Amino acid sequence: MGNKPTIAISHLGCEKNRIDSEHMLGLLAKAGYPVDNDEELADYVIVNTCSFIQAAREESVRTLVELAEANKKIIISGCMAQHFQDELLTELPEAVAIVGTGDYQKIVEIVERVETGERVKEVSADPTFIADENLPRYRTTSEGVAYLRVAEGCDYRCAFCIIPQLRGDQRSRSIESIVAEARQLASQGVQELILISQITTNYGLDLYGEPKLAELLRALAEVDIPWIRVHYAYPTGLTPKVIEAIRESPNVLPYLDLPLQHSHPDILRGMNRPWQGRVNDGIIERIKQAIPNAVLRTTFIVGFPGETEEHFSHLLEFVKRHEFDHVGVFTFSAEEGTAAFDLPDPVPQAIMDERRERLMLTQQPISERKNQAYIGQTVDVLIEQENPETGELIGRSARFSPEVDGLVYVTGEAILGAIVQVRITAADTYDLYGEIV
Repeated sequence: MGNKPTIAISHLGCEKNRIDSEHMLGLLAKAGYPVDNDEELADYVIVNTCSFIQAAREESVRTLVELAEANKKIIISGCMAQHFQDELLTELPEAVAIVGTGDYQKIVEIVERVETGERVKEVSADPTFIADENLPRYRTTSEGVAYLRVAEGCDYRCAFCIIPQLRGDQRSRSIESIVAEARQLASQGVQELILISQITTNYGLDLYGEPKLAELLRALAEVDIPWIRVHYAYPTGLTPKVIEAIRESPNVLPYLDLPLQHSHPDILRGMNRPWQGRVNDGIIERIKQAIPNAVLRTTFIVGFPGETEEHFSHLLEFVKRHEFDHVGVFTFSAEEGTAAFDLPDPVPQAIMDERRERLMLTQQPISERKNQAYIGQTVDVLIEQENPETGELIGRSARFSPEVDGLVYVTGEAILGAIVQVRITAADTYDLYGEIV
């Protein structure tokens, strides 16, 4: 055997997909493959694709076509590989392998087979795999931050969502396995752990017969990591037990990411989330009472089929009333293979765009006011980047999650990956500005 081929990963999609990319990099590096960030220099490029909505697929396809035009040997992995395996093999002769969402752990063997000239299709129809702390992993996030997957897949069947078909039903890791990985990450200097899955409040249901997020948080509170953040917490799963665990675990941030999607019971029923319809207001009030310093983030879909101006006004009022810290707004994307694909009364794209704009304009002054309340305060900031030109540092306070929320621009001296105290001197709608104390 001569030298092993060089491999690069082009990563698209969410942070759950990112963990899959990190495991593939870790496995390849361990097997002695040179891993290169530069796609131009690599012999193979693994494109880890996203298939969540049309826009994400278009981005994945653009990346594939560009690499194909550059005569790269392409290995297609991720959600789009799971979703469109046969079409991709037919349309892209440059694709030497297709790897499903439950099959990325076989990447070394797949590359070996491709090297013998085989065109490999390794796609489990119903993905059941979930990696544990023993599968090699090469982190691609900044030094201070790591995503930690507590479960994979989802048992819910929301009408707009294709994910269960692409990632399978929920399967949770044991508390012991998650804590073991958290300890490994702590020993690597990680300051912030972000717990992710498709629905983190249901963590453990499949394994233990009941949700165990409260127990998991208490176990992780023993690990020496300053910040633990929970993503994708469905409001119905924020039971008094979970709220108490958040309150009593000093390193679990009071940051709650609630993917509410809408406020109107009719639309929530149409979305096949009827369990949520009657409880939004009550649950949010309860959370605010139980955790007065809670930072609330949520996401909404506007333009779901049948959404009237009245339904939309209900959502606007809801956003005004609850004053979330951070709000993301998406326009509805009709996905083939989901229940919402054939629903009557589609909302025209122009109206969807206009509603998205109105909702964001309603939220902006709320976000700005919340940010301005921090002027004059001293807060902990995790420093993540340095601008080599100006020496300015960029980081996040506990209020901001990576990628989706704001940043803190900081003057002064600090080590990358450290948490430092910063006095906030200015604020705008999305970001804060300050100086190291």
